Amino acid sequence: MLWTVEHVAVAAMTIMLLFTGNVARIRHAAIPLQTASAQSPPGVPKVGINAPDFELKILEGKGKTLKLSDLKGKAVLLDFWATYCEPCKVEMPWIAELQKKYGPDGFQVVGVSMDDQAEEKAVSEFAHKMGVNYPIVIGSEQVADLYGGLDGLPMNVFLDRSGKIVASELGLAGKDVFEDNIKKSLAQ
Repeated sequence: MLWTVEHVAVAAMTIMLLFTGNVARIRHAAIPLQTASAQSPPGVPKVGINAPDFELKILEGKGKTLKLSDLKGKAVLLDFWATYCEPCKVEMPWIAELQKKYGPDGFQVVGVSMDDQAEEKAVSEFAHKMGVNYPIVIGSEQVADLYGGLDGLPMNVFLDRSGKIVASELGLAGKDVFEDNIKKSLAQ
C-alpha cells in the first residue's frame, strides 16, 4: 500500500494520543475511512435519502439561524467536527480551499461544531485560526441523531442540489476524496 500524507497524519496522531494518555480521543483519530452505502452501518448516513432538515444557531450570527432546506439548489457539504478532533484540524484547511474553489459553481460548506455550546468563544477563535471561510453552526445531539448518530469525528455528508445524500465519509478522508464527492454533488 502506498502511504499518503493523510495515512501518515492519522498514524502519527494515533501514536501521539497513545503516548500522551488521551486514549478517549483515539477513536476520533483512528477511525477507518468508510464510504456510506445504501446499507450503511449505524453512525453513517445512508446514501440516496433526503438529508434530514435542521435549523441551528450560526456561530457569531447574532442570534440568526441556518436552516438546511434553505440551501436547496446548492450542493452542500455538512462537516461535523470539534475543536479537540485532530483529523478535523487536518481537513479544515482543505475544506476552506474547496469552498473557495467550488463556491462559485453552487457549492456550500456548512461546518457543524459538535463542541459544547458553552465553548462558543473557543470554537469561534479556533475557526478563525483555521481560516474557515464558510458558516459554522452550533450542532446538537438531536441533529447528530438525525444523521445516524456520530460514531466519531469528522463526519462529512455530501448533498446534491436537491438535498439528497450522495456520499458520506467517517474519519479522515483525503483531499481527493473530498473533491470527487463535491464534483458528484454538483453534477446531480
